[in-house]
Amino acid sequence: MNDSEHHEMNELYEAICRVDNIEDAKNFLDDLLSAQELESLSARVRAAKMLMNGMTYIEVTKETNISSATLARINKCIKNGKGYNKILK
Repeated sequence: MNDSEHHEMNELYEAICRVDNIEDAKNFLDDLLSAQELESLSARVRAAKMLMNGMTYIEVTKETNISSATLARINKCIKNGKGYNKILK
């Protein structure tokens, strides 16, 4: 990642940190993302919660229609990452 891309990513992270409540989050994400992107991110959060609550890959896939590759990435992030476990406790 070059300096310009790093700066752009930091601007996004800073913008997310300025969200104060659910309404602001909804408005910001509705402006930022397409309906399909928002639906995809929402499904990932739902899948992460399901996995964290002990549901199997088959159960989660059936409920969310997330691909097995995406589900594997989510599970890897739950086990080794920092975000899901901190934010979705």
